[in-house]
Amino acid sequence: MIRLLVAGTFLALITFWLHRRLVRAPGLRGRAAIAANTALGVLLVVALIGAQSGTSLDPRWARPFGFLGWTWLGVVLYLVLGTLLIGIVCLAARTVRRFRRDDVPPPDPSRRRALQIATGALAVGAVAAVGYGTVEAARPRIVHTRIPLRRLPTGFEGLRVALVTDLHVGPSRGREFTRRTVDLVNAQQPDLIVLGGDLTDGTIALVGPDLAPLADLRAPLGVYGVSGNHEYYADDAMSWLDFWETLGVRTLRNERVTLERGGDAIDLAGIHDYSAPAPNEANLTAALQDRDPERFVLLAAHQPRHVFEARDHGVDLQLSGHTHGGQMWPLGYVVPLQQPTVTGLDRFGDTLVYTSRGTGAWGPPVRIATPPEVAILQLNASLV
Repeated sequence: MIRLLVAGTFLALITFWLHRRLVRAPGLRGRAAIAANTALGVLLVVALIGAQSGTSLDPRWARPFGFLGWTWLGVVLYLVLGTLLIGIVCLAARTVRRFRRDDVPPPDPSRRRALQIATGALAVGAVAAVGYGTVEAARPRIVHTRIPLRRLPTGFEGLRVALVTDLHVGPSRGREFTRRTVDLVNAQQPDLIVLGGDLTDGTIALVGPDLAPLADLRAPLGVYGVSGNHEYYADDAMSWLDFWETLGVRTLRNERVTLERGGDAIDLAGIHDYSAPAPNEANLTAALQDRDPERFVLLAAHQPRHVFEARDHGVDLQLSGHTHGGQMWPLGYVVPLQQPTVTGLDRFGDTLVYTSRGTGAWGPPVRIATPPEVAILQLNASLV
């Protein structure tokens, strides 16, 4: 109930602000104003349904509303940014006029007309951008990356790792999206599959069935997974990991396993999310205790900012997600305020980290300038 109240209050305030900026400020009257206000009211209700889909509302009936509601919130992002820009331009113009004249002239009808045109162009542009981003988000693509690793043993030369992270199925995308992702991964015939967390947004009871296709993932060295921050939001994270286990995913909970190939061995370690609360907080020291320091170690950690501790522990390669690459331009410029790297391959000392843009989308099912990916990583010692 508290979550519903908070979401409803926030969405109501945003809707009122949009009414002021998109209807009142441009001077819409009559049927145009009624239509605009009605649309804002309907979209407010749909967005509220979307915010509850997968947690308190069953996605089996709420998902279409969730898809529309979350998509609308993507439009809202650009409407807010655009109206702020228009406001800054108008303020600057008024300031210039004040400096040029001692008195302030009465409002010029041409300026009102210019504001109407700018507001109309903003609305069309926001809808068009999000429409494009919705199509983009529905089509995850394979991204191939070769990674040079000095300590990789000969038996693992050319190892192909599929990194799947940030599916976020539940509120706006369901089982079909998971199936499409599984088919993409299996078609690549990877040697090892790592699920990097944030697979769902919702409860096990309501959203768990959307992950069922994960049971069909196949890789000779196995399918492994670690928790992300969203596993802790709508349900108990350990229960989510237990559920993954029923789908054939070996979850790594601040622990490691030994993988053998071609007569050689490496350590695969996995830790809980960076923000996980006690008693399930991330513990890389526990995951790596008593290991052979000469053995190559591959670490699955949802958030890239684990890399500093990973570097101190001698991790060779860290696989992460979480950032979505920003998901919707220009949010990618904000991500570096929290994470040391946003997307792709980066180096921190002797530790490499690959950060996936993620396969799904959180909130709005929209991707703009950051296409979704399934990462296929080929590990090579010979490239060093």
